[in-house]
Amino acid sequence: MTTKPKKQKFVVEENETIDECLDRMKREGYFPVRRMEQPIFKEEMINNVVEAVPCGRKIVFEGKLL
Repeated sequence: MTTKPKKQKFVVEENETIDECLDRMKREGYFPVRRMEQPIFKEEMINNVVEAVPCGRKIVFEGKLL
């Protein structure tokens, strides 16, 4: 018998809403204790200079075992 880790991270997938991710956490037996957002950048050439331009964000929830 394997035991679940006490904490686990859940990433909101590309074609998933935040509510769907929270439902997935609940089905797996976890409840959210922390939300983290990380910006996603892409490099663009602006005036012959390569600059990092924000193009999205990655949302990660940390869940604790119920």
